[in-house]
Amino acid sequence: MFGIPLSGIHDLGLFVASGLLLNIMPGPDSLLVMTRSATQGWRAGSAAALGIGTGTFVHIVAAALGLSALLATSAAAFTVVKLLGAAYILYLAVGMLLIKRGNERGAGVAAPLAIAPLPLRRIYAQGILTNVLNPKVALFFLAFVPQFIDAHAPHKALAFLILGAIFNINGMLWCHALALFTAQARARIKLHPAVTQWLNRATGGLFVWLGVKLALAQQH
Repeated sequence: MFGIPLSGIHDLGLFVASGLLLNIMPGPDSLLVMTRSATQGWRAGSAAALGIGTGTFVHIVAAALGLSALLATSAAAFTVVKLLGAAYILYLAVGMLLIKRGNERGAGVAAPLAIAPLPLRRIYAQGILTNVLNPKVALFFLAFVPQFIDAHAPHKALAFLILGAIFNINGMLWCHALALFTAQARARIKLHPAVTQWLNRATGGLFVWLGVKLALAQQH
């Protein structure tokens, strides 16, 4: 029953292996999942992972429909999306960097850091936006996926969607594994509040670097 949809796909095993390796490479997605898992637990990391998967799905559908080709051909469109993405990543970075230690009432001494947990829906939205507003993801799908689709495939868009879904599922599995591992490590180590604060600020610094890198990215 898979004859028609998969008739234009070749080297599926190589595609899956390559996709897994690409998903494992560190980036803003992995950093977001690890930070949310380390500070709020597995459910928060899972929410971030689901948001990332949703954002990836948007890129997959857009690329399959040919919309992402605009980013590859229009310098203006690429620049607008790139700057929006960089601005949002820097916004997340500032939020992480500005987390402060609270004070005990009337004591005048530093109290253990109490970071207000973000609602899961907000973490989910963060995952979507960090992915959707990164034009490099759109260009990646346009460059990577077609290599595994036969030039004479009768259903190129369908083959693209299938490969994109496989890549996205692999990525979601990896992100959830990363969230689970980070959350378990957090539970075992019992991070001191000061360490949690440091982790947020360190990740915020990395997000600053990623935001600047994205802002300076060139269209290829």
